[in-house]
Amino acid sequence: MVVKGNQKKLRKQLKKLPWQEIPLQNRTTATGHGRREVRRLKVCTVQPGLLFPHAVQAMEIKRRRTDRKTGRVETKTVYAVTSLAPGQADPARLAELGHWSVEALHHVRDVTFCEDASRVRTGTAPRAMATLRNLAIGLMRQAGWTNIAAAAEHYQSRPDHATALLDLAA
Repeated sequence: MVVKGNQKKLRKQLKKLPWQEIPLQNRTTATGHGRREVRRLKVCTVQPGLLFPHAVQAMEIKRRRTDRKTGRVETKTVYAVTSLAPGQADPARLAELGHWSVEALHHVRDVTFCEDASRVRTGTAPRAMATLRNLAIGLMRQAGWTNIAAAAEHYQSRPDHATALLDLAA
């Protein structure tokens, strides 16, 4: 899970981890969409007490994008957590997952479900809503949908089909 600005306390905890002491564990370079992007990844195991239940590893991803036409450089640091243990996902695998699935999931949650515009901000409600969005996306993918926006539109007007995904009676 990518930790965004609306999760200030968790983001602050992750930012305080000893990233300077952790060696660079993965570096990828990609070119596309008129820019060159370099991603640097550091991973560390986290102790219980992090404001994300079941987190086992934390990641610091530094992205440096260079616009190939203008030369403009943009640098961004992203933090993420995962429940996968080091034996289940080493830094190279996390980099692969982080780049494609985490970014894609965030994009779907933000664009299709307007997550960034959500006004749910107190207590554990934001985490619960993110979990429900992830559940909905997972169920749609399990049902064979590749376009989550189309699937959401389909189920919005057919609640009986949505309950069938859960194998529940309407």
